[in-house]
Amino acid sequence: MDIRFQRAVDKYAGVPLCALFTAWDWCIRKVGLRRKPAAEPKRILVILLSEMGSLVLAEPMFQRIKARYPGAELHVMLFAKNREVLDLLNVVPKQQVITLDDSNLQDFASDLWEALQKMRTLRFDVVIDCELFARVSSLIAYMSGAPVLVGFEPHTQEGLYRGGYLTNPVMYNPYRHLSHQLLTMVDAIDATSHPAGKTVPTDEMITPPTLVFNDGEVAAEANKLETDFPTIVGKPLVLIYPSGGILPIRAWPLENYYRVADHFLQQGYAVGVIGLKGDKAFGQAVLNHCRHPMCVDLTGYTRSVRHLLALFHRAALLITNDGGPGQFAAMTPIPTIILFGPETPRLYRSWAKNAYFFHQPLACSPCLTAYNHRMSPCDGDNQCLKQITPEQVLEKSHELLGLPPTAQPVSFTLESR
Repeated sequence: MDIRFQRAVDKYAGVPLCALFTAWDWCIRKVGLRRKPAAEPKRILVILLSEMGSLVLAEPMFQRIKARYPGAELHVMLFAKNREVLDLLNVVPKQQVITLDDSNLQDFASDLWEALQKMRTLRFDVVIDCELFARVSSLIAYMSGAPVLVGFEPHTQEGLYRGGYLTNPVMYNPYRHLSHQLLTMVDAIDATSHPAGKTVPTDEMITPPTLVFNDGEVAAEANKLETDFPTIVGKPLVLIYPSGGILPIRAWPLENYYRVADHFLQQGYAVGVIGLKGDKAFGQAVLNHCRHPMCVDLTGYTRSVRHLLALFHRAALLITNDGGPGQFAAMTPIPTIILFGPETPRLYRSWAKNAYFFHQPLACSPCLTAYNHRMSPCDGDNQCLKQITPEQVLEKSHELLGLPPTAQPVSFTLESR
């Protein structure tokens, strides 16, 4: 489904339905019909419908649930298109994953009906709703019938209104990284305060998960890449991801990627443009500009996220807009430069030790927030990204690659660990 259609349905159908369910919940509480919480949860469901990259940031939450409730059966609900990343993380058995197809309304409704029946049969003791931007997950959580519902507290934050029926609400904190906020969700399961999470957070550094490949798998994929693109044989490879995905406002100007690609080609590097099949226009644009045999279009080339991560092992550097590739890279050794603008690394940065984040903190940035359901007011002139120059990115790239400084050193607008 088109994201604008999803937002319209979420707003015009989601708001009244959340209000209706809130009224219904008040009534059944009054007559004492709400199911009582179990002394120790036996089944826990996590609803996380967001983009694939968010699953990597949520991995510490899954590990904490399993450590705190080792006897509980953990299930996850997510969009079918994100299933592969969850499988790569290997946090739950495959038979304990519930998927929803959001490609069209009919398939979504069909999957949702089956999911609700399964949820009622399993009788979850706890449902954790991790969403900030969608009301559908809040409605699903309530319809599960679970006696403990954990999710972000709307309070007076209008953009977060998703019903008033949470039993263990957590205040959304726009000053804390998403990974830490999701860890608070686990603490909230047994909390008795309102809102839950009235503890001093540790803000500990998080170690990202590492994907372990089969013996010879990475080498085989590297060999196949060089067979398919013989001009890059034996050349160090820089990968770039110029697409903004479903949110084009997150894209660094394409002309800047031209400048970066030209520079590395002149340095004797191969350059690969990565992306989905729908990003083919970006790959062709870079190729048409560079007109160099060592510049290759890899958009739509990778068969899976696992294949992409194998290619990350072959590459020397990834330069990417804020999005999935930057988060996936944390599961591999590849040094990564991530360009933030409409969103902030303070909330969504990768935990990789060799990841670096450019962010120009303009007065209007970040403009994609939980309060506006990621609907930016920007007119398209994303100065937060345009003011990050190719020279800045190249200077940091040289440092990561162990190359001599560029000809004209520049000051950074950089957030890194």
